[in-house]
Amino acid sequence: MRRARIVAFVLVIMLVGGCGPAGPEVYDDIHFRRADSLLQLMSLEEKAGQMTNIGLTALTQGPFWNDFDTLLLDTAKMQHLLIDQHVGSIQNKGIYPPSKEEWHRIIKSLQQFVLENSHHKIPLLIGMDGVHGATYTAGSTIFPHQIALAASWNPELARITGEVTAYEMRASSQPWNYSPTLDVSMQPLWGRMAETFGEDTYMHKVMGRAFIEGQQGESLSDTTRVAVCPKHFVGYGTPFSGKDRSPAYIPEHYLRQYYIEPFRAAIEQGAVTIMLNSGSVNGVPGHADTYLVNEVLKDELGFKGFVLSDWEDVGRLASMHNVAHDSKEAAKIAVMAGVDMSMVPYDASFARHIIELVNEGEIPMSRIDDAVRRILYVKFKLGLFEQAWNDPAGYTRFGSEEFANESYKAALEAITLLKNENELLPIENKHTKFLITGPGSDALTALNGPWSRTWAGDDPTYDDPDKKTILEAMQDIYGAGNIIHTPGTAYEGEVESRDHLLSKAANVDVIMVCLGERPATEKPSDIDELDLPANQLELVKRLHQSGKPIILVTLQGRPRIIREIEPLADAIFHAYWPGHEGGRALATLIQGKDNPSGKLPYTWPRYSGTLHTYQHKGSDKLDGEFGDGGFNPQWEFGHGLSYTNFTYNGLTLSADTIHTGETLQVRINLRNTGPYNGKEVIQVYLRDLVASITPDDRKLVAFEKVHLAAWETTTLEFLIQYDDLKFVDLNNQWVAERGEFEVLVGGNPTSLNKTSFFYTGESP
Repeated sequence: MRRARIVAFVLVIMLVGGCGPAGPEVYDDIHFRRADSLLQLMSLEEKAGQMTNIGLTALTQGPFWNDFDTLLLDTAKMQHLLIDQHVGSIQNKGIYPPSKEEWHRIIKSLQQFVLENSHHKIPLLIGMDGVHGATYTAGSTIFPHQIALAASWNPELARITGEVTAYEMRASSQPWNYSPTLDVSMQPLWGRMAETFGEDTYMHKVMGRAFIEGQQGESLSDTTRVAVCPKHFVGYGTPFSGKDRSPAYIPEHYLRQYYIEPFRAAIEQGAVTIMLNSGSVNGVPGHADTYLVNEVLKDELGFKGFVLSDWEDVGRLASMHNVAHDSKEAAKIAVMAGVDMSMVPYDASFARHIIELVNEGEIPMSRIDDAVRRILYVKFKLGLFEQAWNDPAGYTRFGSEEFANESYKAALEAITLLKNENELLPIENKHTKFLITGPGSDALTALNGPWSRTWAGDDPTYDDPDKKTILEAMQDIYGAGNIIHTPGTAYEGEVESRDHLLSKAANVDVIMVCLGERPATEKPSDIDELDLPANQLELVKRLHQSGKPIILVTLQGRPRIIREIEPLADAIFHAYWPGHEGGRALATLIQGKDNPSGKLPYTWPRYSGTLHTYQHKGSDKLDGEFGDGGFNPQWEFGHGLSYTNFTYNGLTLSADTIHTGETLQVRINLRNTGPYNGKEVIQVYLRDLVASITPDDRKLVAFEKVHLAAWETTTLEFLIQYDDLKFVDLNNQWVAERGEFEVLVGGNPTSLNKTSFFYTGESP
């Protein structure tokens, strides 16, 4: 009773204006005040436990990564870690994906154990990687990966993906999502590009904000919403070598211009947790970078939530980065650099280090209080103290046809038509005979990619039996009797013989070859060259000898070099990893019941050693003859074809001269001049013609996707903001410089409409 009176008294003090040591100017809402009240009652040991995040399998019976049909909790382990060591956060799972009912059993058991046995009854914060749906729950909706959402150029689809993912995670009692990935990636060798929105900063800002809006809604206490954890602050997606968790070398003015801005937008949208970069930037490990974490993220960007380490990365400050002698010193460096919670991931060693470091005077208690206050704030904001788990029976839309259709729509708008020689597509004749082959032709894993039921996503054991592979979807449309299938080859290995392949092709009208990359992520996704494996290229070369038209489909999360076989294909679809409904969406597009509208969210290189992005500098264009043909990708950022034609004209600006702080209106007419209804992405770029630092070739500043019926015309209007004129100078300041700017508008990056205006550099 005495403790209850103290809590009530402290809470009253907080509510009438006192906010404890943090100060009212920082912690000025009810959730911070509740967090600070509780903080005053906690011991150092309890605080250190709240800063500790462990893997679920540290609490279960059986071996590490157990694959039991039923996951069983170990009471002794729960007592030791959750009660004696006060661990406050748990993440992820074992091998198999539990059902939402099993997740309810597991999480309810864990939460009840803590609430019944701990001193302050602080609920656990359960985190999960729901990067393209609640994919770690059996029967959930699997959406296209982020890179495919970016290819849709439709923020509404990102918002819906976030909303459905949140709903299905909460149905599984999971309130915290390690997503979205806001790593701008200009290095396609990096295997996690699939988890990003591509190579453009503005795309990450727009799509990231939409996804977060869908995830978090109006209130995190809404039991259909989750807290996001944007990752990986910052620079993680452009490692110098292309290898995961490896060093990046990014000048600070580039870091600020291209990489930090998506996180700023996420914070403005209400993100309350952020995960750090596992690698290093300019020689400083992300988990030891006090400048970027404390000064930039927390102070400059005003981030009030908590900062989470990535998997085992605090310990790796000693074991990999070699900036600490041992794990204890690593804990000190990380916490003082701004890490608030550590994924240990399987014991309470981090908490024990924190206790020792505080008692030894190496970490001030004020720093611990700051970290724990931030963590408790998120728990209060999520409403976990009122409801720590959710009844799955109340989530009747889980795994529904409604949600499947949302995934289908996203896949339809993402899949990108890169080539359509002699208008081979669409193929409306349902009696057309196909040979379908390739490693991606008859596998759901080839559609879903990594983070799908399992971490790697390459185990068909957990496939959803009612979902269609590409082969099955094509059979549904064209009839099983019109489809011949042969594997052709695997992702790597031998190719079926020329004679066998040509005999299969002899009696068909069209060959469809589904190539791509074996699902993988993080270190297993590291590759040494960007070329598609030679056996897959050879499969296309052998089939080309049949003389039959070839549709090439690529299923992968990044561009792989296909220079040798591109001329052999009559049509090429890039399908990314389009999710559960990707086979159905692709078949629909081939038939022509819908019209492709995806556009590339990255530059597709022609050679492994030539990886310039669309933002390239002028000198990147120099060729061997000192001409301007040096920038020569296979396809440019923003490229994507349709079955219809779109014509632009009448590009006008509201003024030919603007002053500081003013906006500029852009107008352009768009007409569908082809025979099909279709969607077009209008892309608006800005080009600074002369600057004190060599300017980018162009910068995306706006886009919109519109639907036009055949022969329909519309007029589009866009605003160019004053801030769009700015870049980051060598003093790391955003500046706009006096001079001429070009506005480039269109749907095809190689034929943009152009006009210009002059910025005076003066106030109006």
